[in-house]
Amino acid sequence: MRFGSFEWLCRDTPSYTWCNLFYHQLQERGLGATLNLDPPASAPMGINPECGIPKMGSDGSLGNIANIVICAVSFLLVLGLIVMAHRRKAAVGRTELQIFMILYLISLPLQLVTTGALLEQGSTGLTAVTAVHAAVVATLFWSLLANGLIATQIVEDGTLSSLIPVGILSILIFAGTLYVSLDVGFNFTSALQSDPPQDLLSIPLFVLTSIWPAACFAIYFILMTYIVLGVLREIRPMWFYVLSGILFVLSQLAYFLLGKVVCNGTNGKIDGTFIATFLETAAVGVLYLAWKSITEESWDDDPYYPSYS
Repeated sequence: MRFGSFEWLCRDTPSYTWCNLFYHQLQERGLGATLNLDPPASAPMGINPECGIPKMGSDGSLGNIANIVICAVSFLLVLGLIVMAHRRKAAVGRTELQIFMILYLISLPLQLVTTGALLEQGSTGLTAVTAVHAAVVATLFWSLLANGLIATQIVEDGTLSSLIPVGILSILIFAGTLYVSLDVGFNFTSALQSDPPQDLLSIPLFVLTSIWPAACFAIYFILMTYIVLGVLREIRPMWFYVLSGILFVLSQLAYFLLGKVVCNGTNGKIDGTFIATFLETAAVGVLYLAWKSITEESWDDDPYYPSYS
């Protein structure tokens, strides 16, 4: 397996989102027949996956119905978390946390479309939405890292000194990832075409959608561990952060390890994506509880956190 290759992911992981980009790339390059790609009208996600969910309406398929339902429920739950965070007017990092949750909220309907088997594989619409989804995911994890950096109080939270740098970097990360994703999918240039085609190779896309999120998550966890244990000297909030981290890791394991198991067990009716989405949303919910626990009224006199007005 070459670094930056999506070949094994698109074959072994049902509903792996970024495979949509490569399917369109190969079709645009006229390699669909050469590589024996499944017909677009009924093709599941992936590149000739070992198990996949056919497009909705094809052979009576309901699409990735389990994940569609979980995405919809998660949208409502996260919307509620955003409202609750907004009500904590004096809490440190409130604005930055809301930005993170809003980005996650936006990612849910995008995920519903890109993994729901709703649109024809290789279609312009699905490829474009997948590119936007990749850009939102990369920006989402930068927002998570920014929350950790702001929590160190290097700059005052909720002010222009914190929001402007975070906003500028968010725009740059979003635009950069969007360009890479669109170039992979639509072949704007030959620079990001997979060579050889069957390797589904794109190091920039792999870094932005896999390495970058993992690095942001790891650094954020280290920062919050330092703040909670080293600065606040509290134990209880740390358990929330640990639980949130465990839920996130489990969501990735469910996505990559359970996807094919569930897909084979249900004859391609559903896969493990809904489990991963449920665990990811749970991780975001526990992350909110962790943030809430370090801004409670019992710590109002702590110089690190301002008092409630």
